[in-house]
Amino acid sequence: MEHSAEGTNYINHEKGLWSWLTTLDHKRIGLMYFITIGFFLLIGGIFALLLRLELMRPGQQYFSADLYNQMMTYHGAIMVFLVIIPGIPAFLGNFVLPLHIGAKDVAFPRLNLMSWYLLLIGATLAVSSLFVGGADTGWTFYTPYSSLHSTGGVTLMTLGAFVAGFSSVLTGLNFIATVHKLRAPGMTMNDIPLFIWGLYSTAILQVLATPVLAITLLLLVMEKTLKIGIFDAALGGDPVLFQHFFWFYSHPAVYIMILPAMGVISEIITAFSRKTIFGYKAIAYSSLSIAAISFFVWGHHMYVSGQSELASMVFSVLTMLVGVPTAIKAFNWVATMYKGSILLASPMLYAIGFLFIFTIGGLTGIYLATIAIDMHLHDTYFVVAHFHYVMVGGTIMALMGGILYWYPKMFGYMYNEFLAKMSWVFIFIGFNVTFFPQFILGQLGMPRRYHDYIPEYANLNMISTFGSWMIGIGLLLVLYVIFEGLKKKRVAGDNPWGAKTLEWTTSSPPPHENFHTTPTVTAGPYEYR
Repeated sequence: MEHSAEGTNYINHEKGLWSWLTTLDHKRIGLMYFITIGFFLLIGGIFALLLRLELMRPGQQYFSADLYNQMMTYHGAIMVFLVIIPGIPAFLGNFVLPLHIGAKDVAFPRLNLMSWYLLLIGATLAVSSLFVGGADTGWTFYTPYSSLHSTGGVTLMTLGAFVAGFSSVLTGLNFIATVHKLRAPGMTMNDIPLFIWGLYSTAILQVLATPVLAITLLLLVMEKTLKIGIFDAALGGDPVLFQHFFWFYSHPAVYIMILPAMGVISEIITAFSRKTIFGYKAIAYSSLSIAAISFFVWGHHMYVSGQSELASMVFSVLTMLVGVPTAIKAFNWVATMYKGSILLASPMLYAIGFLFIFTIGGLTGIYLATIAIDMHLHDTYFVVAHFHYVMVGGTIMALMGGILYWYPKMFGYMYNEFLAKMSWVFIFIGFNVTFFPQFILGQLGMPRRYHDYIPEYANLNMISTFGSWMIGIGLLLVLYVIFEGLKKKRVAGDNPWGAKTLEWTTSSPPPHENFHTTPTVTAGPYEYR
């Protein structure tokens, strides 16, 4: 039975801005994350377009080297800490997780709202650094440059990332408690949807890895303000120690970005293949395996830092090991599509785009894990292309696919499918046109982080800049699709995709407490016949 989108639901349960700012409803908090993350995606994207505009031709075009460094820093920090890390867990995770497991809300609703406010406070601190000299260290805040830098902008930017980290930790704690304590009657851990497995594995990383970054950034602030020798060699510190601490968090952070994305892809592929997911347990436990292995691979970022040959060899082998559970997922997704009744709707196009882009990102990661190859490619544009294929291409593809997949459930309306498909065309083609030439540039030796380059690199950089414009058009199309659907109000029905997970058994949008009656689970999450 279909329910009208005009019925009593979480959107019009209480009206007014104050009701949203004080809400404890996970669905509203998820949408507030969506607005926040969308805003910072726009800002980070503008910085990216400006960087590519400067790099379109050799020589200084529009910005000085100092201004370029600042734009690069803000682009990286905004996209990593305010968009990609919170993007899927905080937005889609908040909205979907309780619905997925038949719960009324998350375990700690007030903590959930506090997490959103912490992200806002962290973002405000980071942005305020613009008015006290700015930050130009790059998003990694490497010492000794960041510890010796004279402006207060670096301190504020570092504090912003420190505060935003608490948002990530609290969200992870909330999700772990919710999964363990609030599952619907009859739902075991082997019955939870694969998106929940992705969020659960991510939550473990958020809780265990993020405090290491927080301590590191706090030590950096103390060194800058109190002159305590931690990383500054002149004060008795060790700048390489910062890299060890930073990458101990930041490589697991890659999987904080990508594990939820993999969960989204599992949901989309099984729904649009009209087929039970192939290898449920293998996909579920591979998420936990990726999370566990990710804690032991940080040293592959430091092959040229002077660490021992034995350490480099160990980190190289462990890094390649991550490819095993990742490949398990990819093969099982393809096996799910095999002989399925595939519907090439826009969410499925984004899922297929994810498979293509993330496979390239993963394979090039194996190249960089190989010590001899990394010596040549280290700090070149090959690395830039690799991590954009993994972090941006993979995560953004999944985020866009997830938005379109759960859009009817969030709002009760259907969007313009043709325009949604066109957005995929622009983003998919534009992404590959932007970043694939950078693999070639890196192989040719073009260093990253430079605002100028020799004329031999000009043609590939021009192609890369053209591609960035296509990505921008595609993202603007997604934004238009979202608002056009809300304006046209095409009632979607409760389950327009014919999916089998619990969120599709309640009305669209869901009622304030998610379900009219508490669901009882008697079968697995993907029981297609």
